Parts: sequence; C-alpha cells; structure tokens
Amino acid sequence: MPNETWQPPPVLLTVDLVILTLRSSTLHVLVIERGIDPYKGHWALPGGFISDAGEDITDAARRELREEADLDATSLHLEQLGAYGRPHRDPRGRIVSVAHLAIAPGLPEPAAGTDASAASWHPVEEFTSGRRALAFDHGQILNDGLERARTKLEHTSLATAFCDTTFTITDLQHVYEAVWGFELDPRNFYRKVQAISGFLIAAGPDRRPTKGRPARLFRAGPQRILRPPMMRPLPPTRSENER
Repeated sequence: MPNETWQPPPVLLTVDLVILTLRSSTLHVLVIERGIDPYKGHWALPGGFISDAGEDITDAARRELREEADLDATSLHLEQLGAYGRPHRDPRGRIVSVAHLAIAPGLPEPAAGTDASAASWHPVEEFTSGRRALAFDHGQILNDGLERARTKLEHTSLATAFCDTTFTITDLQHVYEAVWGFELDPRNFYRKVQAISGFLIAAGPDRRPTKGRPARLFRAGPQRILRPPMMRPLPPTRSENER
C-alpha cells in the first residue's frame, strides 16, 4: 500500500538565460551583478523564480530578461537548453532551473533592474578561462549553452546572420572562429563552405578591395540546414615547448 504519510519534497522552479552575441568580432554573454544574497556582488546569468503557478516557463524567461536587463525577448528565438536540479546547487533550498539559450546579432546595451546591481556584456572567454567565476552552477549552464551554440553553427546557416547583407568568406570565417573559439585554416574553410549547396550565393561581379587579390562577395543562400554540416575541426594543441 502507498505510504499515505509521504509528502513530496518542496521544489522551487527558476529560469536562467544564456544570451550570446558578437561584439567587436568577439563572442559575448549577457551577465548581471547580483544585488541580493546569495552571491551578492557576484556575476551571474540573468534569471529568477517563476512568478506564480499560472506563468508559462518561456514567458517567465522573457519576463526575467526584461526585468533584470531591460532587453526585449520577443524578437529573440529562445530555446530551452536543459534543466538543472543538482541538490545544493542553490543555498536557498531545492531549486530546479530551466535554462534557455539565444544567440543573435545586434543586441543592445542592457540596463540593470529588479535585484540586479548591474547588467553588461562580457567576453565569454573571461568565464571559460577561469579569470572570472559565475554564481551558482551558471558556469556549467554557460558551457552547455556554448556547446549548443557551436553545434548550431555546424548544422545551420546561423553564422550568416552575423554578417552584413554582402560579405566575404573571410568575414564568415571570423564568425565561426569567434563562436568556436579558435582559428581556422582559410583554405579548408573555403573548401567546406563551397561544398554546401545553397549556403552562400555569389553577390554578382562585385568584389571587395583588399591588400592582395580582391575578395569575392556573397550573400546568405536559401539553405537553412547545412548538408553536409560544417563540422568543427579539432582545435590546435599546444606544442611541448609551449606547455
């Protein structure tokens, strides 16, 4: 017989957001400085508690982004990244967070609100390198969001959204390098891009002047799912003398 005295443990639900963009050809993440305990004064991903039982999880994510950073999420494609419920991840109790991801160009400067003392864009590398730490388990959430974003560049034409209407293949390569986090061989990159039907379309006979041979201009093609995908090469390893 079921134990009639058993009661489910109290669990609270929150949302967290990994918002990524390119600024000055560098991948940045939106972070807030917490104005309240726990982790007062620490950098964290924007997020917060579901306001009530009637609030949809995605609506809560949009609301928190607006309240904590004054950014309008209606124009962003927010997708659920995962659920994070490790015991003791939050000192306030058993709290499960549903994380969301968005990566988009041209996002504006944020403005802090509610329980955030500050809101700003920071280079992702500040946190992935260990120079700065994020509150709670937000470092893990950021790493998972980065991996999802990097995979999206492998399988979709998302990278072209960060380029001008017409662009060179070198411009596109810089986007991949910023998101993937390492430099690419130009010849291999050119060969891979050209092998994907419908990824890019030549933008007429115009060419951009350069120091060497004029660079050919392209625009985004109709293909949104890349076949074959732009798989990441293995990142270069340091030599023994550099270790």
